Amino acid sequence: MLAKAAAVLDCYRPDGGAFRLTEIATRTGLAKTTAFRLCADLVRLGLLEREGETYRLGGKLFELGSLVPRRLDLREAALPFLQDLFEATHETVHLGVREGHEVVYVERIHGHQALALPSRIGGRLPLTCTGVGKALLAFSGPELVDEVLAAPLPRLTPHSVTDAARLRTAIEQIQVSGLAYEEQEAALGVSCIASPVFDGPTAVGALSVAVPRARFHPAQLAPAVRTAALGLSRVLRTGVPVVLAEKTPLSRFRASDLR
Repeated sequence: MLAKAAAVLDCYRPDGGAFRLTEIATRTGLAKTTAFRLCADLVRLGLLEREGETYRLGGKLFELGSLVPRRLDLREAALPFLQDLFEATHETVHLGVREGHEVVYVERIHGHQALALPSRIGGRLPLTCTGVGKALLAFSGPELVDEVLAAPLPRLTPHSVTDAARLRTAIEQIQVSGLAYEEQEAALGVSCIASPVFDGPTAVGALSVAVPRARFHPAQLAPAVRTAALGLSRVLRTGVPVVLAEKTPLSRFRASDLR
C-alpha cells in the first residue's frame, strides 16, 4: 500500500499540476476505487490537497522537502553566492544537485522578466541537456560518464547533444576548464554557463547563469560563475565565509583548484 501511495505522489512528475481522480488512476495504473481511497488518505495527511474535483500536491511535501539535510545545508551555504551572482549578471541563476542521471534544481533566482525555462525548484532535467547537469556529470566519476553515454541520450530540443562521442569531448573540456556550456539544448532561445561545486573529490552541486541566446557572452559570464562556484566550494570545505571581492583573480585558477 505504501508503494501505491508513492506511485500516486510520483504521478505528479515532472510538472506538478492538478489531476482528477480518473487521471490519477490512469497515470498510476491503479483501480479507481484504490486511487480514491489513497487520495483521501493522502489529503488527510496533508500530502495532497483537494480542490473541487481535482487533487494537487500538498504543502506538507514542500515542508518535508525543504528539510532534507544535504540539500538544506547546500542551499543555505549557496544563497549568498547565488545572490552575488545574480547581482553581478542580472540574469537567472540556478543551484542544482545530481540524482541518478538527472539534475534536481534546489534554488533559482530570476528578475522581473523571467525566462521561459523548463527548470524550476524541485524540478528535474536530464544531466546531458543542461549546463548544471553537464558540470555535475563531468565531475561525478568516470563510471557515471560511461553509464550515461552508453544509454540513449535524451533530446529536449533540436540542439540537444545526442551523439555520445561529441558529448564525451564536451565533458573532457569541462574537466579541464571547470566550465560547462549549454546552448539551446534544454529550451530554445536560452543558453547557459555553469560551474561545479565541490566538498570533496566529486561535485556536490553546480551553479549556473541562464540568459537569452542574444545576450549570451561566455567571456563576460564565465568569471562570475567560476568565482561563485569556487567561493561556495571553499565555504563547504572549510566553513569559513569568503568575500567574493577579495578572491584571488580567477585567471590563476585551474579546474582542479575548484576541488
